[in-house]
Amino acid sequence: MNEQTNNIPKHIAIIMDGNRRWAKKRNLTPVQGHRAGADTLKKIVEHCQKRKIKYLTVYTLSTENIKNRSAEEVKNIFNLLVEMVREKKQEYIREKVKLNILGDIDSLPLFVKRAIKEIVSINKDRFNLQVNLALNYGGRDEIIRAIKQMVKEGVKSSQVNEKTLGRYLYTLNMPDPDFVIITGGEYRISNFLLWQSSYSEFYFSKHFWPDFSPKKLDAAIAEFGKRERRRGK
Repeated sequence: MNEQTNNIPKHIAIIMDGNRRWAKKRNLTPVQGHRAGADTLKKIVEHCQKRKIKYLTVYTLSTENIKNRSAEEVKNIFNLLVEMVREKKQEYIREKVKLNILGDIDSLPLFVKRAIKEIVSINKDRFNLQVNLALNYGGRDEIIRAIKQMVKEGVKSSQVNEKTLGRYLYTLNMPDPDFVIITGGEYRISNFLLWQSSYSEFYFSKHFWPDFSPKKLDAAIAEFGKRERRRGK
């Protein structure tokens, strides 16, 4: 499920940390930092296409972000997301880039829900690269929701195993991430893909997300290629 070709990860997950600190260092506003981060994401998506990565999952906005940040900042992030999708839609259709959402979308603003409907309509079945946007996402929340749904559907305790639980996660029918990249000089997983990253390789970058270039991604992938993945063996 997690096999690589020529030491290239099949599924890369990224915690895009450092937008606000990047902006503060330059005497810019938080929204300017998020805009710079959105520009970096566009470049990384394009580079993942070139490197023939099959899945890219990025931590766009956590459940904690929505609770703890100002309504204005959260709205600006949503606006940037909608802007990016509309700007890149035709290109992604042409290049067979599929966009997908991981997270609780029911409680999001109506204009975001409409944009999400537009997002998931892009290359619904066939794709070269699937980009998962973790939006209003939390790893613990995902697991709790999965368990509640299993109980609701009457799943018996004798039927509960890793495969069963996996069918109720947002990442159904996707491989687990081979490689998790954390930017911004942080060394924490931040409630991101807790179940799925059990055997992922981790890479920590000191660079803030807006400074994480395709060249830096190549360096990270090269490091991944040197590692021996034993998965508990």
